Amino acid sequence: MRLSLWLVSLLTATLILSGCGSIRSDKVAFAGVYFRSSAKAVGKQRDFFQVAVSPASKSIGGAREAGRYEATRYCIKNFGTSNVEWVQGPNTMDGTYAIENNKLILRGTCKP
Repeated sequence: MRLSLWLVSLLTATLILSGCGSIRSDKVAFAGVYFRSSAKAVGKQRDFFQVAVSPASKSIGGAREAGRYEATRYCIKNFGTSNVEWVQGPNTMDGTYAIENNKLILRGTCKP
């Protein structure tokens, strides 16, 4: 009786622990930093969107790439394409970026 209880406990623990290894995280680090990012439509047109990435102060380069990544995900999810035409993008030539409350703000349009 004791042996069977021990075996059941061991089997249960093994199954629980084996399931832990299969849990995937959707987080991706950029420049060694995990950024919070979100993309949403601007107005009623879903193709025109805005991405907010924070904390931008950790790494502006990493925040730019996290924003590009989030924009690509948004366009693929909503339109099946990864093509983005930037209005205010991560490759701003003069190096000026819109940062509000430690959030990098990017804007663009999904293109077919």
